[in-house]
Parts: sequence; structure tokens; C-alpha cells
Amino acid sequence: MKNTFDEKILEEAFDWVKSNQKVVLVTVIQTWGSSPRQTGSRMIVNEKGDFSGSVSGGCVESSVIRECIELIKKDKPFKKLEFKVSNEKAWDIGLACGGELAVYLEQIKS
Repeated sequence: MKNTFDEKILEEAFDWVKSNQKVVLVTVIQTWGSSPRQTGSRMIVNEKGDFSGSVSGGCVESSVIRECIELIKKDKPFKKLEFKVSNEKAWDIGLACGGELAVYLEQIKS
């Protein structure tokens, strides 16, 4: 079964790369407990902080966007992020629902 939402995100990423924007693809690689998005959910982020798609909810995504911009600035190829309810920042980043989430950030090169 095709996921047209993911296809749209990947097409938009391709368009951004074609227009010489730096882009990071973010993919949910693991969830546990309550999680708003399932494994395989994606979003893209460019160096300006523009994004498309979704990997979680508001506070988690704002943290992911900051990490993507930092990845681009440092010209790193990838990074794994984990958000756990046991983190001291769990309430701050929006995991008060009791879930855990791991995402993989990968810079797309033309």
C-alpha cells in the first residue's frame, strides 16, 4: 500500500534539494507506549527551519527542528535522538503522555 503522505514529503524534499536548500529527513524509528505518530512517520526540515510532515507533537517537533538545523550547521550526516518520559525534560518537550520516541535525522545531499 502506498503512503501518499510520505510520497508528498519526499517529493517536497527533492524540490528543496533541487533548489539548493539543505535538507534533513527525519524518520520515527522506534516508539513505546503512547506516541502520536507511528514508526516510519517522516518529516523534512530545511536550514531555515521550514518543515513538512510530522514525527510527533508540538514540543517534540520543535526540538527536532532545532537539532536538524544544528546538524546542517555542523555538516553532520546523521544523528539519532531519543525522547523518553524518564528524561528530566519529559514535561518540557511534550512527553507527559508516558510515551517514548526515537527518531533518525539524515542530511540529504544532492
